[in-house]
Amino acid sequence: MSGLFSTLNISASGLTAQSMRMDTIAENIANANTTRDENGNVYRRKTVVFAEKNKDAFQYALEQSQSNRAVSTTGNGVKVTAIVEDHVTSMTKVYDPAHPDADEDGYVTYPNVNTVTEMTNLIDATRSYEANVTAFNATKNMLLKGLEVGK
Repeated sequence: MSGLFSTLNISASGLTAQSMRMDTIAENIANANTTRDENGNVYRRKTVVFAEKNKDAFQYALEQSQSNRAVSTTGNGVKVTAIVEDHVTSMTKVYDPAHPDADEDGYVTYPNVNTVTEMTNLIDATRSYEANVTAFNATKNMLLKGLEVGK
């Protein structure tokens, strides 16, 4: 039974992580034409970094006491470890001498946000979110069927 609840937790962590990823992508798209922030800097594209959740001490001890079972091979879910700025992709320079943020040569620096890339990443995050919803609902239905057996 604890395996099913573990599955629910793993799916829920995936939902949370992909939701954060979609929020970050939406922020990138919203700022695709932002030439400066409140500090006067050009907006930089942000990406989300995922990592596997660590096992807590109780979970580790429980798995060690049940070493003859396959419990220790299951995952723990995913967590967002950081939201980092993209310093690898170059900024876009557009010649527009009339723009208030143009440099002395007449070029305006725009964020390193590519809308096509962001939309592709958004589709990927949406599909991952949907897969986690499907897994969560399948597990929930198994739990409900198990309760009906006891009637």
